[in-house]
Order: sequence, then structure tokens, then C-alpha cells
Amino acid sequence: MNKPYNSRDWMSHPAYLHAPYKSTVLRSPTKPLIPLKQTLSERTGPVYGHEKVGVLDSDLTKNGAKNGEPLGERIIVTGRVLDEDGRPVRNTLVEVWQANAAGRYIHKVDQHNAPLDPNFFGGGRCVTDDEGRYTFRTIKPGAYPWGNHFNAWRPNHIHFSLLGPSIATRLVTQMYFPGDPLLDLDPIYLGTPAEARERLISKFAIDVTEPDFALGYIFDIVLRGRNETPMED
Repeated sequence: MNKPYNSRDWMSHPAYLHAPYKSTVLRSPTKPLIPLKQTLSERTGPVYGHEKVGVLDSDLTKNGAKNGEPLGERIIVTGRVLDEDGRPVRNTLVEVWQANAAGRYIHKVDQHNAPLDPNFFGGGRCVTDDEGRYTFRTIKPGAYPWGNHFNAWRPNHIHFSLLGPSIATRLVTQMYFPGDPLLDLDPIYLGTPAEARERLISKFAIDVTEPDFALGYIFDIVLRGRNETPMED
């Protein structure tokens, strides 16, 4: 029998309402949440088709190419998905999406006056292996303005979505880069509890770097426990 999933531990995660992040003022609940009983559909489905992940789905330097290479700094992002005891979480679908090197998404809502890259799709996915490891090849995303306040810019970041065995287990987070000066000015990053923010920052790793191709970064994702990775509201 499938047991209900545990509720979120807010000690490591951003609150629904963080006033400097203006859209949370409009969308956050104004009354206490009402827990709903989890039914069989929330605990067992849907199935996301892990077996349909293609060989280029995890290579963003190739999966959107039409007539050449995407522009920008090539990087490799890898890490492990772990449970609270440090054990690997196998066969988990990991999705990423991001802006291109100029800081623009391929989306009709994004009207930032920056060029689109015809050879960069900006999305990818893979399934964790027996060690819980995922790996993406991509382009380092650019910063972009986002209108939250005067002269507001989002730090370079990559969005991650992890899909477990059911819709109730989906988790979403963001990965940042070390040394980014915009982190100290970003309300989304600062909305995360101070003791947990560093878990959102990847680590440069020379041993992950591929000579003559791309620099490497490590970003481990911990699902539960004292070291769990903060997830988005």
C-alpha cells in the first residue's frame, strides 16, 4: 500500500510570502492551508515515460542545433540526487530549463531586448543512474532584467525539476554559480533561509571540466534532512 508523502519542512525552504519578491505578495495564501487527503492518483501517477529520454536530451549544446553551434560559454553540470541519509535516488527524471547566453528564454512572454539563439533550445532532461548521478552539457546562462524593482537583474541560474514516482513528489529548484555578484541583490535567492542558501550554489570542479570543450560544475540535490536542497515556493 502506498503511504502518503510527508509535508514540506519549511526550515530549509523559502516562505510563500517574501515581500521583496513582489509577485509572492499577490500569489501567496492569505489563510491557513487546508491539507487534502492524498488519493491513489497522487501517490502512484502519472507515469512520465523515463524510457523515452533520448540520447541528446541531456546535451543542450546539440539538442537545439539547426545550422551551427549555440553561442556562449560551454559548461558541464553534474551531481547526484540523494536522500536524507546520503543514499542515491536512482531512476529519477531530472529536467532543466534556462536562458541562453544573452539572458533570454525561448518564450513569448520573454520580451527582453536580447538576441535569441537559433541553435539553443534551452531545455533538457535525463534520468539518474545507479549512483543517483545526472549530467548535462549546456551553455552558461546570462543574467537578465526582470522588473521586480528598479534595475533588477536575475543572477545566472538554471532551473531544475525532479520528478519522482508521482505528481506529488515533483520538486523544483534553481542552481546558481559561485562568485556571482548579483546573488546579494536577488530577492528570490535572499528569500531562502540564510543557513540554506549556499546549498543552491554549484561548485566549480576542474575534474569535471572537459579539456578544450567546457568548464565543469557540481550541484548535488538532497531531498530530505538537515542538508536538503531548498525548493521553490
